[in-house]
This record gives sequence, structure tokens and C-alpha cells, in this order.
Amino acid sequence: MRLRRLFLLAGGSLAAAVTGALISPRLVPRSAHAAPTSREEAFTVTHSDEEWRRLLTPEQYRVLRHEGTERPYTSPLNNEHRHGTFHCAGCDQALFSSQTKYDSRTGWPSFWQPLEGAIGTRRDTSFAMSRTEVHCSRCGGHLGHAFDDGPLPTRLRYCMNGVAMTFRPASA
Repeated sequence: MRLRRLFLLAGGSLAAAVTGALISPRLVPRSAHAAPTSREEAFTVTHSDEEWRRLLTPEQYRVLRHEGTERPYTSPLNNEHRHGTFHCAGCDQALFSSQTKYDSRTGWPSFWQPLEGAIGTRRDTSFAMSRTEVHCSRCGGHLGHAFDDGPLPTRLRYCMNGVAMTFRPASA
């Protein structure tokens, strides 16, 4: 049961689950794609807890505001294959282009690169492992985690909670 739990918490990758339990995975390097982070970071979109509860569905609130994780293979965005942009469900900031989405076979929408300045990252040491937590740079909403087992050209896997995002198809 412990290995299954680690498997799910590590984004569905067995290698990540095992290495996450034994050694700290390499943190995603900061780049022009990630906004600087800290726990005291000021975000341009802020709301009181009561306002967030009114603006979001209960599941969006749990994931975005309390760093929850949706169950794998439950998000319709996992099977979204049209051209367009994935946005933060909390503030509507554009986060990922559909051109960087790929099937990681983890059960969550995965991307190899965010849009420039769209996300922030911070070290997450919950569940006795070290991971890179990903959040929206505009509202601070928790989106998911990043791992270093993705495809070229970045070798990164941004494993996102679909409930934390919306999809906007490209104009015809």
C-alpha cells in the first residue's frame, strides 16, 4: 500500500515513486519560464478565503487553494487534443500551450514546458519526499508538480491537476 501511495503522489511514475522515497529528485531549474517564488510571494490576483470558495468549485478550491491532488484519469483535460491554451481555473492566466502537451501515461495532463512567466515553483517536502511544486504566478494557485523525467527538449514533465485548469481552443 505504501508503494501504491508513493506511486500516486509522485505523479504516477514508478521510478519517481521509488526515487522520491529514497533520494531527492533534482529540482526543476529556474528559467525564464518560471517566476521567482517564496512562501511570502505577492500575487497580483488575491481573494479572501471566502471569496475563493465562492469563485471555485469545491474540488478546484481543494486543489488550487489547499494543494490537493485530483484522482488520476478523472480530468477531461487529460484527453484534450485540440490546439489551444490551458489556463488557470483560479485567475484565467494562460499557462501552457497545447503544443507542449504530451501523454505521460500518468493520468494527469502533462506538459514539457509552460508559457513564459506563467508559473512559479517551490520545493515541496511533504509526504517524506522532495518534489517541485508548481503554482500559477498570478494567483498562487497550486497546479501540480514538475519532474525531471519528461521528453526532449526540456526533459521536464509538468504533471498538472486538470481541475486546476481550463482549456481555451485556438481560434479557427
